[in-house]
Amino acid sequence: MKSIWKASARDDLRARLARLTPESKAQWGRMTAPQMVAHLADSARMALGDLPVASKRLPIRYPPLKQLIIYCLPFRKGVPTAPELIGRVPGDWVHEVHAAGALLEQIASPPDGPRPEHPVFGRLSEQAWGVLVYRHYDHHLRQFGV
Repeated sequence: MKSIWKASARDDLRARLARLTPESKAQWGRMTAPQMVAHLADSARMALGDLPVASKRLPIRYPPLKQLIIYCLPFRKGVPTAPELIGRVPGDWVHEVHAAGALLEQIASPPDGPRPEHPVFGRLSEQAWGVLVYRHYDHHLRQFGV
């Protein structure tokens, strides 16, 4: 299973980010490439505890659904996301792409304390965080054909 805990997986994600352009077209969904890159950066900030996101008490917060979604099931297209992760107007393209890649390295560094709870999945193990962040980036990069 691919995870951001492996440097090669992070390198692959950053290389795929670098192949995007602001004009890249989505194969599904309504986000533009700049909005998607800002979304990835903000989701990484959320994982680091730097961007608060309101929790939702959904059945997928609990095992075994949580594990099925994080590790097994394909991510569905068009699933609504937290408003905090899509409300920001993207900044400079180069800065946003750099931030989305650099934040992967920050997440992969040992945290100073416990990681925040995921707003949908609740408490996650380090392994689950690594897989979920990888799969989230991968999902959106596939959305834009890279």
